[in-house]
Amino acid sequence: MNRLKELRESQNLSQTELASKLGLVINSYSNYERNERTPNYKVLWEIADFYGTSIDYIVGRTDEKYVNKKANSAATENASGVNRL
Repeated sequence: MNRLKELRESQNLSQTELASKLGLVINSYSNYERNERTPNYKVLWEIADFYGTSIDYIVGRTDEKYVNKKANSAATENASGVNRL
């Protein structure tokens, strides 16, 4: 997950600082950056929320760094059954 390091460095944070802010063990976070372990979905959500980005961006499924809140709102409404036929 090369983007984890990129995001962390863009905030001028050390691995220790970021792990502390997220409530993670430093060794676990370090392993995520080195692609030695994969974070579970809950950790990915926390990291994405911390940076204001999407899980898709973090895992490389999109190059869109910032979340389009308007599109996400519409997707959430559709997923919850609002505005369906």
